[in-house]
Amino acid sequence: MLFSQLTNAQPTKQADIYLQDELVDVQQVNLGLSQLDAVEHFTVFNAKANSAQYNHGAVLFVFNERLYAQWQSSIKDEDAPETKVLYSSSLDGKTWTEPQVLAESTKDMLITNAGWWLDNNELIAFLNYWPYQLKPKGGFTYFVRSRNGVDWSAPKAVTDHQGKPLAGIFEQDLRHVSNKRILTVLHKQPGLLTTPIYTDDPSATSGWHYGELNMPNVKPHISQGIEPSWFTANKGKNVTMVFRDQASSFRILTSSSLDLGQTWSDVKTSNFIDSRAKLSAGNLPDGRAFIINNASGSKQRFPLNIAISQDGYLFDKMYIIRGQDALPVQKYSGKYKRAGFSYPKSIVWNNAIWVSYAVNKEDIAVTKIPIQAL
Repeated sequence: MLFSQLTNAQPTKQADIYLQDELVDVQQVNLGLSQLDAVEHFTVFNAKANSAQYNHGAVLFVFNERLYAQWQSSIKDEDAPETKVLYSSSLDGKTWTEPQVLAESTKDMLITNAGWWLDNNELIAFLNYWPYQLKPKGGFTYFVRSRNGVDWSAPKAVTDHQGKPLAGIFEQDLRHVSNKRILTVLHKQPGLLTTPIYTDDPSATSGWHYGELNMPNVKPHISQGIEPSWFTANKGKNVTMVFRDQASSFRILTSSSLDLGQTWSDVKTSNFIDSRAKLSAGNLPDGRAFIINNASGSKQRFPLNIAISQDGYLFDKMYIIRGQDALPVQKYSGKYKRAGFSYPKSIVWNNAIWVSYAVNKEDIAVTKIPIQAL
């Protein structure tokens, strides 16, 4: 049965993306899709009993010809007081170093990971600071620097174009949207209000401007569309942002910009099936757009799949990256633990898309997808 029949909703072509009709059948195992050939799966980190049973939010980056991964880790529960930010690196994406601690939460503040950047041959790691006393729940973004990927500077606040600390937390998809401009999203105070931001500062640590996006709220101080990713179309002239829908439509929300992130169109609900979870989007070297998510049409975060579009609008190809049959049994219980291939993020490196994700919010894994397979 098609997803539109299950939800009594009709597909729309008014959104910024469109999933080809009848491409996905949510009642079939692995959505009725083919397994992508030539993919390889590698383990970055295995959960450890009584010390690191919860691991999530993995993000990749390339520095000094090595692939780096960062994620948040705790003994058992999500966002626990002892949460640490860990990172590991690899020369080939297959064998990974023993993880090191990048930051540790304090008695006053939860600290989680917020992505990477490269500035003047220095690796920058961003960190989200969540003061416990801040109401409604929200935070600030900080950064640390390293010349060798081992030794790190003291943390400093990321600042806006007026030199003020950003009152919000980074989404992890910092990327160039032009030769100079860098684009990402801030979950802005008060609470978590989704706000595209952009800067021309090559370090990505200052000069941030707030884009104009009319995003409805799902509840006070929390946006309906959160944790977005984005890609470009029309030779980089159009930017399309894709969001998870906290209103549980189990469809991707979209908005677009024609001025490199300064102003954004009204948010629309696409017909692209989702699981109400973080997703990853981007462009291949030839300009094609891709979206990686869990197109389950429910809260199930499996299978992990990738969709491809030639023009950045019609997604007419979709493949399984890791299917339900490849999902191991969850080993440990914990707060907000969920089975699945969860919160994918991706980077294009060495003629492949590298996808990072958590397996059952326990193990950190990466998958290599050769571009020629797409």
